Amino acid sequence: MSIDNCKHSLFGASKVAADILVQEYGCYFGMRTATFRGGCLTGPNHSGTELHGFLSYLMKCTLSGTRYTIYGYKGKQVRDNIHSYDLVNAFYQFYQAPRIGEVYNIGGGRFSNCSILEAIQVCERIADRKLNWSYVESNRIGDHIWWISDLRKFKTHYPEWNLTYGIEEILKEIFLQNSSRWL
Repeated sequence: MSIDNCKHSLFGASKVAADILVQEYGCYFGMRTATFRGGCLTGPNHSGTELHGFLSYLMKCTLSGTRYTIYGYKGKQVRDNIHSYDLVNAFYQFYQAPRIGEVYNIGGGRFSNCSILEAIQVCERIADRKLNWSYVESNRIGDHIWWISDLRKFKTHYPEWNLTYGIEEILKEIFLQNSSRWL
């Protein structure tokens, strides 16, 4: 995907800058570095907010009754989600056998992904309550309609690594860890 002449958030621009610097240190100095381009990173301690950490925030809204707003794409935008356990395990695999200047997409891939509408259904089923939500036709600036990380390169370099948490398991853990403070 091109980064030229298209909109990015400031958060996204800072990630690109760090990405290139890590690659350059690997290439110039032969350092064992890796850029991990993460999908949606999450877990039971994720403090999601309206515009960041959507699974955590979605479950929080479902439990607390806070109104959730879907921005554009009819709620069909898809993101992959990787549990913090699986991400740290990927870092550990790299630590055990580091490579020079590598770049990896790391996320839930085809194993752990969903649209906002699908995530709402799972949250409602787990929490046994309806989410109070609304829809705004315009999407967020710089938002993408679909992202699923291609994990093949990392899996080729580190075949022992596997994702262990799917969407259902992630949301159940977020619910169990946080329901007493969000209800």
